[in-house]
Amino acid sequence: MNPKYPVYIISKGRWESRKTSKALEEMRVPYYIVIEPQEYDQYANVIDSNKILTLPFSELGQGSIPARNWVWKDSIKRGAKRHWILDDNIASFHRLNRNLPVPVASGTIFRCAEDFVDRYENVAISGFEYFMFIPRKTKLAPFRLNTRVYSCILLKNDLPHRWRGRYNEDTDLSIRVLKDGWCTILFQAFICDKATTMTMTGGNTEDLYEIQDGRLKMAQSLVDQHPDIVKISWKFNRWQHQVNYRPFKLNKLIKKPNLNIPNIVNNYGMILKPYKKR
Repeated sequence: MNPKYPVYIISKGRWESRKTSKALEEMRVPYYIVIEPQEYDQYANVIDSNKILTLPFSELGQGSIPARNWVWKDSIKRGAKRHWILDDNIASFHRLNRNLPVPVASGTIFRCAEDFVDRYENVAISGFEYFMFIPRKTKLAPFRLNTRVYSCILLKNDLPHRWRGRYNEDTDLSIRVLKDGWCTILFQAFICDKATTMTMTGGNTEDLYEIQDGRLKMAQSLVDQHPDIVKISWKFNRWQHQVNYRPFKLNKLIKKPNLNIPNIVNNYGMILKPYKKR
């Protein structure tokens, strides 16, 4: 089983490592990899050219923002209601079972996530939690509601917002939709093993993270955008942004009317339970 919505990988300078591409190839998940034109030959030597989408611009110095917005527009042209946008440094995908991360061999977790999200009218952003953030001795809910979603994102196409800024664009977009009253879903039943920021060359490492005071500038940019809920702290020997998501606890999932949830569960083997009002 594979995702019904298009899957895009945004990539730059990583035709040799191409972690996410390799993972999806092994799982036989169809995808597009989105690159800048000057790198086409390098990527075409190692990836099927039918899977390569070339951007109409290059070296804008704005990080991944222009590529992300181009992907959003491309998915709308294809008639999709949502699209997946993935970073290019995800080595593998897992299903969490009894707190044991089990590697998956197909795109079923993408399809299950899509079907779960499509039960509701007001999920703007969803995605998979990082492998590194899954505690081994703590029981976890299948998902977290109304928090940030990073790197492996399923995005609703008809939102009024678009990617913006230069840093922390995924956190910024998550906050903006939450402030509008939408919900976000971060799946913990499905997880991705993403490389830690700045541990790989390529991508935004040289353009954004390695500049002088890059970490502090990243955190400060989010404070400037959302001073009401973001502050800067010093953690793990570096500057970090800290977001207060408590104001969004009142954002409740709205189930679509006349939806036969038990049939969906039976057809797709969903392990997630529908939201119930308390």
